[in-house]
Amino acid sequence: MKSILLSLVIFSFSLCARSQSVDSIFFNLYTDSLKKGTYNYINVDGRYSNGNFLPLTANDLNFTSSAGKFTRNSLFIDNSFAGEKVTVRVVYVKNPALQKEIVIYIKKYESTEKLKTLDEAMKTLNKEPTKAKRKKNKS
Repeated sequence: MKSILLSLVIFSFSLCARSQSVDSIFFNLYTDSLKKGTYNYINVDGRYSNGNFLPLTANDLNFTSSAGKFTRNSLFIDNSFAGEKVTVRVVYVKNPALQKEIVIYIKKYESTEKLKTLDEAMKTLNKEPTKAKRKKNKS
């Protein structure tokens, strides 16, 4: 009797879990522009019927773009690309009526800031006084 009741409970939970479906999709970009010569992750969230938002993957979506090449959720823009923007379109696999499109601009200026090497950063850390030393010096 207990095993039948347990089986019914598990079955009802599995039905509830399956009934959650994506009812809308949204771009949730980590940056406001695309960089050339690198992979740019295109994050798309799905809003489920229970109100939760979860990221969708290339298993859930078909990605297309006006330039570059997709590898799963990542869009690679070649260094030779001369345009100033790319249009990205996603279509939800299980319901093609759910689709979104966004225009993302290409980053125009590369950062000229030189990042410190690990050794340079460690030397800087060793030169800075710790909080305890600063408090002792103030006394």
